[in-house]
Amino acid sequence: MRITNSMMLNSMMRNMGKNLNRMSKTEEMLATGKKFSLPSDDPIGVSRSLRLNTDVANMEQYKRNVEDAQSWLGTTEMAINNLINIFQRARELTVQAANETNSVDERKAIAAEIDQLKGQIISTANTTYAGSYIFSGFKTNQALMSDDGEYLPVDLSKNEVIEFNVGISDRMGINVLPQKLFGIMGTASADDPVDANTLINSSTPPVPPTYTTPQMIQVFADLVDDLEGDDTAAISNALKRLDIHLNNINAVRAEVGVKSNRLELTLNRIEDDTLNLKDLLSKNEDADMAEVIMNLKMQENVYKSSLSGGARIIQPTLIDFLR
Repeated sequence: MRITNSMMLNSMMRNMGKNLNRMSKTEEMLATGKKFSLPSDDPIGVSRSLRLNTDVANMEQYKRNVEDAQSWLGTTEMAINNLINIFQRARELTVQAANETNSVDERKAIAAEIDQLKGQIISTANTTYAGSYIFSGFKTNQALMSDDGEYLPVDLSKNEVIEFNVGISDRMGINVLPQKLFGIMGTASADDPVDANTLINSSTPPVPPTYTTPQMIQVFADLVDDLEGDDTAAISNALKRLDIHLNNINAVRAEVGVKSNRLELTLNRIEDDTLNLKDLLSKNEDADMAEVIMNLKMQENVYKSSLSGGARIIQPTLIDFLR
């Protein structure tokens, strides 16, 4: 086969174009710091990066959910601590009022403070977090109790647990059920708020009556009546009811603490998983800058050599052939 000048020129231009294209891609890798910028550059690598980026985004969302749940539980714990302080103060006043040396007027003064503590319970029951009532079950836009201490319309027979998605197939309930903390009248005596939990734990809960007054509020209302009526025996008996509710509140606080500890562990796991995923993502798509610079230098030398060789190929002219 006869090799002509035009064939040599075409081959030279084609090879120089390839060299220039390789150098251009290497320069792009140097500028972006990535191994690929188009799916055609590395289809498998791009697919893996898409999957890893999705996993990282999911982990970041889980982290936000956990932090939101932690804030919710933190608000709940502050509300429960407030209830504990209220009951401890109520217990101190009840012990003081049970003393036979107190006059009727002194007991009425204590009754006035107990009534104020009852109002504080109502305020605590209507605690909000980010505009949501934390003790109202699914009706987070509605307060739990009225100003008179009555339950507003809420279905206490259902287990209205608000769940946060804190991981893959990992959901966690973060709210405290109102009937578990404040009690419900009609299914259990006012002396035992824990018995009311049989209603929400039953696999086939009975049709509930119309619940109005929480057990916790009723205990304080009865205590105010006993103090104003100067009934020392009933005042002494109120201590038992206060202690039962106080023990129940402490049990609920322990459950909140357990959930907070679990969320802390979950957050640590999410952060570790996120770091691991980002490391894998970096290994998959980040270019080795030292290797890129070395390759660029080599390709520059190759390109310059091709230019130099090409200059020799196209140097002869018609005059050179006529000599």
